[in-house]
Amino acid sequence: MLKLESIHHIAILTSTELYEESKRFYTEVLGFTIEAEIFRKERNSYKLDLALNGLYQIELFSFPDYRERSSFPEAKGLRHLAFAVKDVATAYEWLLSKSVKTEEIRIDEHTGKPFLFFYDSNGQPLELYQI
Repeated sequence: MLKLESIHHIAILTSTELYEESKRFYTEVLGFTIEAEIFRKERNSYKLDLALNGLYQIELFSFPDYRERSSFPEAKGLRHLAFAVKDVATAYEWLLSKSVKTEEIRIDEHTGKPFLFFYDSNGQPLELYQI
């Protein structure tokens, strides 16, 4: 049997035009720290390695030939990325103060816990789930 240890990282694509805005979103709004930023000249593309609480989590790539999601949010593949927070209501107010597009807070009908969906600079659906 294959014995996975953990999820190593999640790759997120952005357009070249939105790279700086996406970088700001993941660092200044969500609080990720930059581990490395590399410009790959042969691809005309940046690769940004981001950590959360000291753990490498996200690779943010810029691409000049970026394509939009084929449908929203039910495109085949990654539907959304969820982050755990202690207080969804406080996080919701923080996102609003940063002019982040959000949906209303909902309650998980199975656990009774609050959650909300919001969107990064590229429209990638993200979720906050209260632990």
